[in-house]
Amino acid sequence: MRYSKELLSFGMKQVLSCIFPAFIFCMLIISNLIHLPFLYRYDFLLIACIVMQAIMYFSKVETGAEVLVITLFHLLGLFMEIFKVAMHSWSYPEFAYSKIFDVPLYSGFMYASVGSYVCQAWRWHKLKLENWPGFLPAAFISIGIYLNFFTHHYAYDFRWVLTLLLLVIFWKTKVIFTTNNAERKMPLVLSFLLIGFFIWVAENMATYLGAWKYASQHEGWKMVSLGKISSWFLLVVLSIVIVIQLKFFRKQNQKTIPSTLHNDSFQ
Repeated sequence: MRYSKELLSFGMKQVLSCIFPAFIFCMLIISNLIHLPFLYRYDFLLIACIVMQAIMYFSKVETGAEVLVITLFHLLGLFMEIFKVAMHSWSYPEFAYSKIFDVPLYSGFMYASVGSYVCQAWRWHKLKLENWPGFLPAAFISIGIYLNFFTHHYAYDFRWVLTLLLLVIFWKTKVIFTTNNAERKMPLVLSFLLIGFFIWVAENMATYLGAWKYASQHEGWKMVSLGKISSWFLLVVLSIVIVIQLKFFRKQNQKTIPSTLHNDSFQ
């Protein structure tokens, strides 16, 4: 009975953490069913995301600092989208006024929603970290992951090398989360993998709803390759490391980084 209550508490906190991603999916469904004659779909999605972000800020669901973090995710994601679309990794076939280099601006909000989830989950689950490896190893692996999303088009794909390095760097790191007033621990790498898997599930739903299309989906929808889980796994690492390091930098004592990072929301 106790564990069922903990599971229910965990599930509810996950739902609350997914407000922004869930909103985007709702807008994808609505825009797929209802076509506004005076507004193109991608433009509608951009306006909806901006309005939702404003509502979350002014209702204090997200703080100003969290919005800045989410904006960083938006910019990093949008830059990668522009590159990937240029390399024909995927495409946005519909017309929109809010496109730059064939990429709709709303696409950056899909990356921003991952950042929003991390920030919200940190607060709702009262997260703590044990044995954080420190700034340099975390920054090194994060920069390597981001660059590999670009360089693998021209050189060797280092994703599995990066995955191995990641396992070494975060081998001892654990995330402590609270469910129904009980603290539980999980290897941080396992949390990376679980989040990456569920993003892959969400990606299948998004491509089915026409959010974007891979080359194999132009003739008709097909399930996204299982290999994409590894990409999302690495992207989640980048997202979480950015949030954690920004939390470190916001602490008054920036000269020392403790082995355990306690929960505190971006204020």
